[in-house]
Amino acid sequence: MEATTLSYVLVTPYTVAKSRTGGVIARLLSQSDLELVGVQMIAPDEEFVREYAAALRNENSTPSVTLLAEYVEQKLAPSGGKRHRSLLLLFRGKDPCGKLTAICGHLHPEHQEFDSITGETIRDTYSDLIFAGEGNDRVSYFEPAVLTPRGQTWADGDLKLFARFLKGQDNIISNVQYPDPSRIEQTLVIIKPDNWQYASSKPGAIIDMFSRTGLRIVGLKVHCFSLEEALEFYGPVEAALEEKLAPVFGKKAREMLEGEFGVLLSEACEKALVGNFGVEYARDQFNRIINFMSGKQPDNCPPKERKAPGTVKSMILVYEGENAIQKIRDVLGPTDPLKAPGGTVRREYGSNVMVNTAHASDSRESFERERAIVKTGENSLLSIINDYLKR
Repeated sequence: MEATTLSYVLVTPYTVAKSRTGGVIARLLSQSDLELVGVQMIAPDEEFVREYAAALRNENSTPSVTLLAEYVEQKLAPSGGKRHRSLLLLFRGKDPCGKLTAICGHLHPEHQEFDSITGETIRDTYSDLIFAGEGNDRVSYFEPAVLTPRGQTWADGDLKLFARFLKGQDNIISNVQYPDPSRIEQTLVIIKPDNWQYASSKPGAIIDMFSRTGLRIVGLKVHCFSLEEALEFYGPVEAALEEKLAPVFGKKAREMLEGEFGVLLSEACEKALVGNFGVEYARDQFNRIINFMSGKQPDNCPPKERKAPGTVKSMILVYEGENAIQKIRDVLGPTDPLKAPGGTVRREYGSNVMVNTAHASDSRESFERERAIVKTGENSLLSIINDYLKR
């Protein structure tokens, strides 16, 4: 039986800066059966870049790998005293190196006719390899868009290098000095579990829609809400649901009973239905939200499992920039997808008030509360790599 292993795709600083991240992720998620198990924004230092370039050269000396090693030294390294954001995506499955290489595409360090490029792979679409000189034999510009190892031995060696680098690194990248820091906000986005039920381009397409805000992604991770996290995160919703839904469904219950039994019920009876059936209905809706976000039923979860990661996946992103909170919410759209304007995330991908595809903080206070619950400064990617390497 073929073994399950890990491999990675590293999205280059240029691709991240140009907000092409969503398009890259959409291709990777929708074109294979691999599982995205980890994702982290990193800012390589000079030591990492030297080791990574050396590892590439040690793997083989083909023209394409040599070209990649030179690119790593020139473009991944810090410049002007500032590190640059790259995005590390970690995939698990059978033959991940072969599958990721096929999606990312090969490099062709020789001149190609313009009309021969098809746009089939990520590199076909997002990379550039431009030649100059009389014989078109000198590379004048090179941008590979993504880096990924071709074989498992190669991947395992690189993962050891990533593990050494990531130890002690924060999950939030702070590599920009703003002229007026007081104008800068951060906000939290959750790409919810309904986007991860099967191989789909939806998560990448949602990130691509948020890119129109012009904000920077400074942190992200794959996250499985524990039951306790989901209850704390959505705790403020419970009272709001009870206030909103209990009177509506208490009244509906009165109308149905009157219609079924042909008897007029008093206002006192309706009040009792609101306080009993209406409240129970609101609590059931709240429990459905918790189950949706964590994969666990609050009433049936054993106490010892309440803190354990849930059974469904989300992605947490932190965006940064001026007026970040409002910009993200404008692109997200209102809670009810049916009431959301065209061109918003929820109108495009949401189903109903609960399965509405994404969440975003609605204020600075909410962001601070939410980031503490999901621990935006922490990431499980390193522990996943270490557990794999120990095997």
